[in-house]
Amino acid sequence: MCRNIRVLFNFDPPATDDEVAAAALQYVRKVSGSSKPSAKNVEAFEHAVAEITRVTRQLVDALETQAPPRNRDVERERAKERNKKRFGEPATQT
Repeated sequence: MCRNIRVLFNFDPPATDDEVAAAALQYVRKVSGSSKPSAKNVEAFEHAVAEITRVTRQLVDALETQAPPRNRDVERERAKERNKKRFGEPATQT
């Protein structure tokens, strides 16, 4: 899966429309293999992003869970810790 697509479900506050659209854009970029479509493909690219945004919003809004909502700050810190374990400490600049 594309690393830039983030989990959108079960956060407090809920995922914003901008977050959903960003995930849809990343998905379309990954599937199409292009971060910027050619002029000939712009319409198809933008239509795909809009449709995936719409369907993703429907999905996220329809999902249910008994788990407590996640905290964005806690999840961000967990991701930083995972990255430290995976890649090591970032190099210091002098």
